[in-house]
Amino acid sequence: MQSIRDFSHTIIENIEKVIVGKRSVIELIMVSLLCEGHILLEDVPGTGKTMLARSLAVSLGGAFKRLQCTPDLLPNDVTGVSVFNQQSGQFEFRPGPVFVNILLADEINRATPRTQSALLEAMQEQQVTVDGITRELPRPFLVIATQNPVEYEGTFVLPEAQLDRFIMRLSLGYPEGQEERTILTNLQREHPITHLGPINLANPINSLLEFQHQVWEIHVDETLKDYIVRLVVATRQHPDLVLGGSPRASLALYKTGQAYAALQGRDHVLPDDIKYLLPFVLSHRLIIRPESELRGRTIQSVLVEILKSVPLDVGSFQ
Repeated sequence: MQSIRDFSHTIIENIEKVIVGKRSVIELIMVSLLCEGHILLEDVPGTGKTMLARSLAVSLGGAFKRLQCTPDLLPNDVTGVSVFNQQSGQFEFRPGPVFVNILLADEINRATPRTQSALLEAMQEQQVTVDGITRELPRPFLVIATQNPVEYEGTFVLPEAQLDRFIMRLSLGYPEGQEERTILTNLQREHPITHLGPINLANPINSLLEFQHQVWEIHVDETLKDYIVRLVVATRQHPDLVLGGSPRASLALYKTGQAYAALQGRDHVLPDDIKYLLPFVLSHRLIIRPESELRGRTIQSVLVEILKSVPLDVGSFQ
């Protein structure tokens, strides 16, 4: 799996010309891309979310569009609309911004639930249906949705069905002092994104599509499969959680484990891979009980407790 590792690291190093000091987050976005998953970026404004999405698209040589979500945004503004052509006397389909390789849905929680649901079919099936006609989306297709965890006025909370479509929830966070100084230096004259180009490969998009299929060949031991199931089942049985992980959560943990192992140049998944990925894959899929939250319990503390309590047994799942 050295080729996947080399390809991913080339992409990451290219993105780091624009995004400073966030290699671990960029790696996880590459993991999601290899899994054909989608990302929920939850962070305060000004931390580089848009630039990260643009840098990824430029590095791959893929199409990028930014969808600014507002309360008056309509589903057809996302998927596209059929317009009557008076010259031909027929309706013509005008594709929406979802027909792209990398879609940045900025402040997705400012769109109404009706508009948010327009992304569900696209994210899960990689297709959209307009006027009864189903149209395939370009491949690869990645949605990076952002939301502000501080400002909730005038927003619509994402329903659990929508959150479950995101393979991981990530946060860039503020840069360190020295990293922020580097950012100021890089921005003295013009933004580095203006000079960023695709990686030096004949067709990065085709390479990515091939690697997305190869990731499935990464070996996952039967013991690790049992471990993944036990971890997710533990969230369903935990007394502080009113909603645990679904089977889609188990699959997401399985797939991200394979992609992360490939990113490290391995042909097999390690238990530490699963432990590392667990908070990013599960935190947005769980709901803590209100009474537990009042006692100071958090999703993160529950997941730490589950990791400590669920052993990696050698044997089949009981």
